[in-house]
Amino acid sequence: MAIRLGPNQYGKAEVRVVAVDRSGPRHTLVDLNVSSSLRGDFTAAHTAGDNAHVLATDTQKNTVFAFARDGVGSPEAFALRLARHFAGAYPWICGARIAVDSFGWQRIAVGGQPHEHAFRRDGGEVRTAVVTVDGADAHVLAGLRDLAVLKTTGSEFWGFPRDRYTTLAETRDRILATAVTARWRYSAADLDWDATFDVVRTTLLETFAVTHSLALQQTLYAMGEAVLERCPDVAEVRLSMPNKHHNLADLSAFGLDNPGVVYHADDRPYGLIEGTVLRDDVPPAEVAWLGTPGFC
Repeated sequence: MAIRLGPNQYGKAEVRVVAVDRSGPRHTLVDLNVSSSLRGDFTAAHTAGDNAHVLATDTQKNTVFAFARDGVGSPEAFALRLARHFAGAYPWICGARIAVDSFGWQRIAVGGQPHEHAFRRDGGEVRTAVVTVDGADAHVLAGLRDLAVLKTTGSEFWGFPRDRYTTLAETRDRILATAVTARWRYSAADLDWDATFDVVRTTLLETFAVTHSLALQQTLYAMGEAVLERCPDVAEVRLSMPNKHHNLADLSAFGLDNPGVVYHADDRPYGLIEGTVLRDDVPPAEVAWLGTPGFC
């Protein structure tokens, strides 16, 4: 029996970077969490402790800060710059993966006008980007997570099989709530990243709102389908959507009915609905998804 080293990578995880553009009186702010992973010939480091091919993770961290000094731009553009730099840094490095979380800040309004250098943090939603450079190929995943959405009607759930363990009642009208995590892969590596992100995000939100849902699975597919129809540069969409259950509160002990007014919001357990919507005429690129958990 032979024992050998299998797939491996290493890097610096969660480098927190806040970059401020003070070039004018109206400052801009970006707040990032950047993780790097390198792939290549690192066998000797694992089997013999030979670090000749190991670009120190501290060096990777410093590179992130140095690149931010020259401006960040969109998360996708920043990740591409870093990934291409690391992948070409040494002949034994054949690929690099850069993951970026971008935390939103909005200007504080003073007297109805946005302040030039005072900000407030957005809610829980986070913009994400993952760029993988594999040899001469670059793969870009954009995305978001924790986009909380809810609709108070326009959702049903019935017709499911019943057995001795089934207690859930069928419903023709319910609250539908979820926290969307979505990533989409671009078929190109040179786009207006911010504009395309805005179109995809708007499409996801609008489709959730207008789709009369018979199941969260149906809503997931409709959202992915709408993105592909509206955005020709998106090759596939992967979505993970927990069903944030809202159950009618029982007020009978107080002599009160509850005609769909008061609900108890349960945080767990929850149904977790995941799926991929993709074009059948675009080649798959599984290397783009390596190291990106949370999707089927």
